[in-house]
Amino acid sequence: MKVSSNIQRVLNALVLTVICALAIALPALPAFASDDNNAVAKALTKLDDDWSKAAATKDADKVASFYAEDAIAYPPNEPAVSGRAAARKVWAAYFADKTFTISWKTTHAGANGDLGFTSGTYEDSYTGPDGKRVNEKGKYLCVWKKQADGSWKAVHDMWNSDSK
Repeated sequence: MKVSSNIQRVLNALVLTVICALAIALPALPAFASDDNNAVAKALTKLDDDWSKAAATKDADKVASFYAEDAIAYPPNEPAVSGRAAARKVWAAYFADKTFTISWKTTHAGANGDLGFTSGTYEDSYTGPDGKRVNEKGKYLCVWKKQADGSWKAVHDMWNSDSK
């Protein structure tokens, strides 16, 4: 089929327009995803801050509610534990010591799709076996996963002390 030169010019112009539009739009697509990821990172930072506030209440059930059912917690100087119920037991043991306090502050957060992370520093204190007050500083890393209901839950939670 032979196409007239006018139609061919229009088709060429249309193709060129589509190519130019794609050349402009495609690099912008990651920016949209990045904006979404930044919003999720901010939401995870808020969630992590809420978790720290929950820990200040020493309510093990409330603290455990931030974990996914199949989460793994990696407490310092102890074996890793699997499951929300096991993580609850770790926190309940900490809270059984009436002198124990803990708080943490998110310093980094990020997300990509249904996975995100928060990391930062924590401070805890308690009365040691010798009766002296122990003030400890450390760091943590938490991996979050978006759940089927749209909520975010901790799936890997690791923390350890800066002391040697």
